[in-house]
Amino acid sequence: MRTNKIRQIYSRIPKRGVAGCLLLAAGIILTALAANVDGPAQWYSRQVYPVWVNLWGRLCGIFPFSVAEILLYLLVAGFLLSLGRLIWRLIRAGKCGFRQSKGQTPLGRRQILASWGSGFLLAAGVLYFLYVLNCGINYYRTSFSESSGITMETYSVEELTLVCRKLTEEVNERSGRVERDTDGVMRLDAEENGKVQERAVEAMQELGTVYPELSGYYPKPKPLLNAWILSVQKLSGVYSPFTVEANYNSAMTDYNIPFTACHELSHLKGFMQEQEANFIAFLAGITYDDPEFQYSSYLTGWIYCMNMLRDADEEAWEQVRSGLSGEVEPDLQANSRFWARYDGAAAEAADRINDQYLQANGQKEGIKSYDRMVDLIVEYYCGGTAEK
Repeated sequence: MRTNKIRQIYSRIPKRGVAGCLLLAAGIILTALAANVDGPAQWYSRQVYPVWVNLWGRLCGIFPFSVAEILLYLLVAGFLLSLGRLIWRLIRAGKCGFRQSKGQTPLGRRQILASWGSGFLLAAGVLYFLYVLNCGINYYRTSFSESSGITMETYSVEELTLVCRKLTEEVNERSGRVERDTDGVMRLDAEENGKVQERAVEAMQELGTVYPELSGYYPKPKPLLNAWILSVQKLSGVYSPFTVEANYNSAMTDYNIPFTACHELSHLKGFMQEQEANFIAFLAGITYDDPEFQYSSYLTGWIYCMNMLRDADEEAWEQVRSGLSGEVEPDLQANSRFWARYDGAAAEAADRINDQYLQANGQKEGIKSYDRMVDLIVEYYCGGTAEK
C-alpha cells in the first residue's frame, strides 16, 4: 500500500521538479562532504576542477564579452516572460480551465502552478549544482597561505608600521612611472589599455612559475558591457562560477583594474577566500615587470595596510601618511568620488548579502575577510618571504 501511495505521489510531481530536487540534493551532499571530510575538496580542486577551467573556461573565453553578463540578462528576461505567461494561464484557468491544445483535459490552477514551479526548481537545481562544482567545493581546499608556506601570524603595530612605510616607498617610486590625465589621475596606457587582459594573464602565469598551485591556463578577464551592475553594488569585480569567467568593473578608477583582474583570476585557480585572492593579486602585480600593475598592487596593498594601521595607532598612521607622494593623491580622491556616487540602499543590501554569503562559506569575518590580506602582506615582508 505504501509503495502504491509513493508511486501515486511521484506520478503527480513533474519530472523537471524531480530532476531539480536531485541536483539540489547532490550539491548539498557534495558541499557537506567537502566541508566535513578532509581530503575530498583538495583532491577535487587539483584533479577535477582544472578540467572545468580548461574546457568550460576556454569555451566561454572564445567570446570577447562576458558570457555570464549576457546569460544574466537572458535569465531575467526569461523569468519575467515565464512569470507573465504563468499569470495569463492562471487567469484563463480561472474562467474555463486552460487547455494547452485541443482535445486535452483543461488544466487547473494547481497543475499550472506545479508545472511552473517544477521548471523553476530545475533551473535553481542546475545553477546551484554548477555553483558547487565551480566554486562551493573550493572554499574547503587547502589555502594558498598553507600551500605556499606564507602563514598568517600575529604581528605588532611596529611591524605593521614598518610594512606601511615600505609600501609607501614602493608606491612613491612608481607613481611617476604611470600615465596620468590633466587632473593627475592615472590612466592605463592608451595603446596598452586593450591589452590589460592579456597582461593580467601573463602576471598570473609568471607568478605560477614561483607557486605551482597557480600555474596553468587562465582565460582572459573581461570587463562588463554594463559596468553599472557592479558599481551600484560597490563591486570592483566578480567571478562567475557558471561560466568560469573573471569579470571586472571597467568604470572604476584605472589604478584598480590591474589588481582586480588578477584578484578575479586567482579564483579560477580555486582560491576562493577573499583575503587570499587579494594577496595573490598583490603578489602577481608587484612581481610582474609592468609599472601599471606594480603601481596598482602596491597602492591597493598600501590602502589596506594603512586602514589597519589607522585603527591600531592613529599617530603612526599620520606620520606614514604624510610621506605619501602628492602624485598619488589624485588617484585616491578620484577613487573616493567614484564610489561615493553609489552610496545608498542598493550598495548596503549588496554588502549584507555578500557578508552573509562569505560567512555561509566558512569565512566567519564576512566582508571583513578582504582586510585579512594585511596579515599575509606583513608576514610576506617581516617573515622574510619577500627576500627569498
